Parts: sequence; C-alpha cells; structure tokens
Amino acid sequence: MTRRATLLLTTLFLTLGLAAPAGATGYRYWSFWTLDSGHWTYATQGPSTARPADGDVQGFRFSVSEDSGDAAKPRGATSFAAICARTPAVRGEKRIALLIDFGTAKDAPSAEQPPARRTACARVPSDATTADALAAVAKPLRYDTNALLCAIAGYPAKGCGEQVSSAEDKHTGGGGSGPSAGLWVGAGAVALLGAAAAWQARRRRHA
Repeated sequence: MTRRATLLLTTLFLTLGLAAPAGATGYRYWSFWTLDSGHWTYATQGPSTARPADGDVQGFRFSVSEDSGDAAKPRGATSFAAICARTPAVRGEKRIALLIDFGTAKDAPSAEQPPARRTACARVPSDATTADALAAVAKPLRYDTNALLCAIAGYPAKGCGEQVSSAEDKHTGGGGSGPSAGLWVGAGAVALLGAAAAWQARRRRHA
C-alpha cells in the first residue's frame, strides 16, 4: 500500500505540474501597415524612415500580438479618395491618408479605454516621413529612447511594447496575482495523500 501511495503521490505532482497553464507571451504595441491594392500589408520600414508617396494609405493598429505574422490589422475598409476627398493637392506637398485603429478593450492597458477608430488626411512636405504625417494629424505622439512609437494621440498614456501574458488578468486590478484555487486544491490533495501513505506505513509496522 505504501508503494501504491507513493506512486499516486508522484503522479499527482506530475499532473499538477503539467496542468499549470503556460501563457503565451505577446507584446502590446502599435503596428504599422500599408494599404496595397485594397489589402493591408505589414510595413517593412518604421514610420520614422518610411517616405510614402502622394496618394498612399497607411494604417496603425494598437493590439497585443506575438510578432508581425500575428499582428492585428487595422479594421474597416478605406481608401485614399474616402479619406482625402476634402484635402486639395498643393504643389511641393503630398497627401497621406491615415487610418488609426486604437484597438479593443481586450488589448487596452489596465484602466484605459481605447478611443474610437479614426481617419485623417495629412498634407505634408514632399520629403516627409510617415512619422511626420502622423505628427501633423494625431499629436501628441510618444516614442521611447530607441525611437519605438509608443503612443498616438496620447494613447496609451504609459507603457511601450511591454510583454503581456495570455494568462494575465488585465482588467481586474491584478486580482490574479495570488495562488489559484486549483493550486490550493492540489496542495490539499497532496497533503491528504501523504498523510494516508504515512498512516498505512505505521499500520504495517505495528501489524
């Protein structure tokens, strides 16, 4: 019986270890996109180096994702004509259509609410970058020391590309920081099983 109890105890420990969720890690950040033939394509340059041409459509989406292949695209159909119809062309300048998608409440940092999706037509000098166009229509912008875009129009108020676990409880004020109920139940089961094994061992010695 002692051997059986020991085997059960070992199995329970292994089961508890395997059952512990290993939340996938993503990053909360602004992704940068270019509209190509009606489809959003992940930009190959950052907004501070990309120099779009007059008539280009570019988008930004705030979300939690693991990498560029997993990144959420800007939502909603749009076009240059729809965004810049009321912005006339001017010699020596270019017009860049921008779609800014602040994402969903699920991806928002704790205690923040994402603003509504918006579009804007930026008319900027012909040699301007996407960052220049964005600054013309969506201030304040915030960057980190490595020139990573952290906030558009002040959103989010803090944070920049931070890691986020899929198991993180982002909207309950950190209520998930303590041991889970499953952990306490498992610990209780281990304690009971250990006590049973010890009792059986004593019984065999005094038999």
